[in-house]
Amino acid sequence: MDTFNTFSEVVQTSIAADDFVKITLSKPLRKNDGLRNIYVRLVLIQDELKLSFTYHYKTNDQVKNYSIIEGVSLLQEYLTTTFRAAVVFTLREDLQVFVSKKKVVSYKRVSPSFTNKPPITHDKPKEKRADMGAYLRYLGVTDSENQVIPKMADKYRQINKYLEIMEGLIANAKLPKQIQIVDMGSGKGYLTFALYDYLVVQRKMNVTVTGIELRKELVDYCNDVAQKCEFENLNFECKPIQEYENKKIDILIALHACDTATDDAITKGIVAKAGLIVCAPCCHKQIRQQLKGKEQENPILKYGIFKERQFEMVTDTIRALILEKRHYQTKIFEFVSNEHTRKNVMLVATKSTKDIDEKSLNQKISEIKDTYGIEEHYLETQIK
Repeated sequence: MDTFNTFSEVVQTSIAADDFVKITLSKPLRKNDGLRNIYVRLVLIQDELKLSFTYHYKTNDQVKNYSIIEGVSLLQEYLTTTFRAAVVFTLREDLQVFVSKKKVVSYKRVSPSFTNKPPITHDKPKEKRADMGAYLRYLGVTDSENQVIPKMADKYRQINKYLEIMEGLIANAKLPKQIQIVDMGSGKGYLTFALYDYLVVQRKMNVTVTGIELRKELVDYCNDVAQKCEFENLNFECKPIQEYENKKIDILIALHACDTATDDAITKGIVAKAGLIVCAPCCHKQIRQQLKGKEQENPILKYGIFKERQFEMVTDTIRALILEKRHYQTKIFEFVSNEHTRKNVMLVATKSTKDIDEKSLNQKISEIKDTYGIEEHYLETQIK
């Protein structure tokens, strides 16, 4: 009887030759055990190659990792006691293994099923768009050795998620070759710096970025960091959003601009006919204050926390409809997981040339206002 020498040799040789793909074990001897299959792949953990076993049960999967020697020995044991068939997939050939009821082992070599190997990383790393640039160190995200400071890990993840979103939005918007971006309510500039670095330094795009912020100390701080990083086309201005008069805006960004400041920013984007408007609305006080003391028929609105969330949705829905009236295609989605912040909704508007049904849009806005007893939405008063 073959003592699995052929099986062991093919597995170890294919790993050494770098053409190993995977192994599957099937045809369990005792189906009532619940273990249906075992799938084995090669992984790299802390610079050491291991065999990763995925145990496929009827109700769940379990994963365990073993050294190559341990893994091969364990596979032979499973073929003796638990399974009757296996396939070793390599780039050169597939080795089919059969174990009879009398424990006789037989093999069949067939043409390979795969022409490419899967990645051997243990967990597929998420692509990081934020290079470890000097700006991250100046902003306190990384230390002197360019390592992310533990308490800033969430911020670094947020930066990368933001860049991932912006990459897709910019790719799908109609924008000129020379892009003017205005970030209204830029704060300390984490995302403003990250976007500039990603577009200008990494992707070599012709982009100018202006941050608008009311707090002078933050404006001075950000301009100092921009100068140190030699970000020549990034600057910050200290002024209210309403006072920003540059009509050349290709991308308007307003992340967590408080209450009606979001509407002021949207207004600037609409007037400038920006190709892309990106907002993460915040606070939503205007509608709530307008309806203070008014009795609402909807029983959901009996409870304060539900009332707050409902009026946030109403506020942003009307914003989206007003943008659609101005020939923008809109979408609203979650920006970051709400385990980090509840201020996680992003409203995106992309300039469109498609025809609109203005009458239908006006009717939708009126119906929402009538339902909740809303007299006016602030953005309506700004867009004439």
